[in-house]
Amino acid sequence: MWRILKILVLVALVGAGGWWLAELPGRVSGDIAGYTIETSAPVALLALIVLFLAGYVVVRMLAALLRVPGMGGRWRMERRRRGGDLAVTRTLVAIAAGAQNDARREAHRARRLLGDTPQTLLLAAEAARLAERDDEAEMAFKALMEREDAALLGYRGLFRMAVAREDWTEADRLATQAERAHPGANWLRPERSRLAVRAGNWAGALELAPPGPARAALTVAAAKAETDPKRAAVLAKQAWRLDPALTPAALLYAETLREAGRERAAQSVLRHAWTVAPHQDLAACALASLKDPLERAQAAQRLTNANPQHPESRLLLARTALDAGLVGEAKHQAEAAQAAGLHQRRLFLLLAEIAEAEAHDPAAGRTALLLAADADPDTAWRCESCNAAFPAWHGACPACATPGSLRWKVG
Repeated sequence: MWRILKILVLVALVGAGGWWLAELPGRVSGDIAGYTIETSAPVALLALIVLFLAGYVVVRMLAALLRVPGMGGRWRMERRRRGGDLAVTRTLVAIAAGAQNDARREAHRARRLLGDTPQTLLLAAEAARLAERDDEAEMAFKALMEREDAALLGYRGLFRMAVAREDWTEADRLATQAERAHPGANWLRPERSRLAVRAGNWAGALELAPPGPARAALTVAAAKAETDPKRAAVLAKQAWRLDPALTPAALLYAETLREAGRERAAQSVLRHAWTVAPHQDLAACALASLKDPLERAQAAQRLTNANPQHPESRLLLARTALDAGLVGEAKHQAEAAQAAGLHQRRLFLLLAEIAEAEAHDPAAGRTALLLAADADPDTAWRCESCNAAFPAWHGACPACATPGSLRWKVG
C-alpha cells in the first residue's frame, strides 16, 4: 500500500514539474561561432539538465577508469591476505597435530604472504622448535625481540630454549631483559625464582618466592649461604618462625643461639621442635656437648618428656640407655617402639645390639638381624614432587629443583 502511494506521489511530482517546465514564459537565444541559437525557455532548461547529466556520467566514467589500477592492487592484496590467513590456520593445525614438515611449510608461506608480523614470526619459531630446528627458531625469536610491540614474545621464546639446553646463565640474562621489556609479567617471577634456585642464589630465590611452605626452606638455605653473621642470624630466626616443624630451621636457629652463648634458649628451641616433629638430628644437636653416657641418657629423657610415645623418642631413649649400660631400659624402649608399629631396619639393628649386650640369648640377636633384612627402609629426606630420596636435607630438591619439597618420611 505504501509503495503504491509513494509511486503515485512521485508521478504527481514529475507531472507537476513537467507542467511547470512547459508553462515557463520567455525565450532564450545565443550566438556561438557565428551561429544564432534561439529556443523557448522550457527547451533551454531541459537541454541544460541533459547536458549536466551527460557531463556527470562522463566524469564518473573517467574516475572509474582512473581507479582500475588501484582496484587491481587492492584485489591482489586481499588475495594475499586471504592466502596468508589460510596458511596461519594450517600452521596452527599442523603444530597441534605434531606435523613438523607441514607446520614449517605453512609457516614459511604465511611469512611470504603476510610478511614478518608478530603472528607469522611466532608461528615460524614454534614450527621450527617442533621440527627441532633450533637455528630457525632462534632467528625468528630474535626478530620478534627486535620489535617493540612483540619483544616479550621473543624474550620468552629464547628463554624457553635456554632452559631446555640448561644454559642457566643465558636464561637468567633473558629473564632480566624480559622483565625490563614487560615489567610485572606473571610468568617471569616463578621462572626467575627457579633460575635462582638452579644457580644456588638462595637470597634471590627467597626474594622472588611467593608466600607458602617453600619460603621457610629457602630462608634456611639463604641463611646458610649468608656471609654476614648478623643477617644469617636474622634469617635463621625467620625460618624457624615460618615453620617450627622444619627440622633444618630449628637446627639452624638453635646453633645460632648456641654460638651467641644462649645455650638455654637453644635447648628450648630443640625441645619445642622435638615436640612438633621429632628428628634424630635434633637429638644429636641437643646432646652434642655431653660426653658422659649417663648424662646423655638423662638429657635425652628431658628432650623427649613432651613427646615420649613417639617412635623417635623411643629409639633415642633406647640408644642412650644402651650406651649408658642400661640394657633393660634400652630393651623396654625398643620393644615399645616395635609394638607401636615401627618396622624399620634401624630398629632391628638396635635390637640386635641389645641382644648382644644381654649376652644370654644369641638367638634373639640372630632373629633381629633376619628381621632387619626384610624391614621397611629407614626414614629419609624424600621429595614430594619427584619422590627422590636423599640422606641430607637441601633447600630445593637436587633432582627436580623444587624448593621446600623435601620431607622426612619413609618412601
